[in-house]
Amino acid sequence: MMRTAIGEEVIIPRNFKLLEELERSEKGLGDMSISFGLVDQADTFLTDWNGGILGPGGTQHDGRFYELRIRCPERYPAVPPVVQFVSKLNITCVDSKGFVDPNKLPAMRKW
Repeated sequence: MMRTAIGEEVIIPRNFKLLEELERSEKGLGDMSISFGLVDQADTFLTDWNGGILGPGGTQHDGRFYELRIRCPERYPAVPPVVQFVSKLNITCVDSKGFVDPNKLPAMRKW
């Protein structure tokens, strides 16, 4: 959701937002330590995504690559995606099955 200069709410259709994100990823725009794309290029609803994060330098994650799955629900972008790490990871916002707990991750908590 966006606001115009006069304060009106503009709701961006789900597929418009997802197509924009897919295009940015395919063109290599943004943070190069993060990559993502569709699991199935024929997925016209743009629901299931693969992702990867290269661990930041100077941390215990330096040089590691973390694979994840992202599911964008029907109400996205009004609600956050469901994110699950495929790679084993031990951080407080990720449960034992690899799912990110939106309540423990500030970026998702304030979605």
